[in-house]
Amino acid sequence: MRVSPARLWREQIYHYRLVASMCRKCGRKYFPPKVICPNCKNRDMEKIELPKQGTVVTYTVIHTVPRGFREYAPLIIALVKLDDGTKVLAPLTDIQPNEVKIGMRVEATLRKIFDEGSEGLIAYAIKFRPIYE
Repeated sequence: MRVSPARLWREQIYHYRLVASMCRKCGRKYFPPKVICPNCKNRDMEKIELPKQGTVVTYTVIHTVPRGFREYAPLIIALVKLDDGTKVLAPLTDIQPNEVKIGMRVEATLRKIFDEGSEGLIAYAIKFRPIYE
């Protein structure tokens, strides 16, 4: 899988931090960020930092994964409701599929998502890991 270094550079804020857009007119938040508010069609959007903790609303386990991600199989993809109410779709890490529970607390962490071998790029992004109390 070839990834453009320029694209990774342009999109790094969205891979390395939980940044959303918020409509200055109606107050709705969107992750990933949007340029125009789907709710009120306003173009006056601001970037905001989202909370780093939340709760698993639902999840799925993907056993057949695309080439380039096979070392991470099975992938656990969760819908996480952050502490401010914003919903984020993201992979879970540091947990086995049989240990995931709806309602479990999770926190954002930066993890490797793929690499292109010894001569290629290494890409990182936000994943969520369980919070053990």
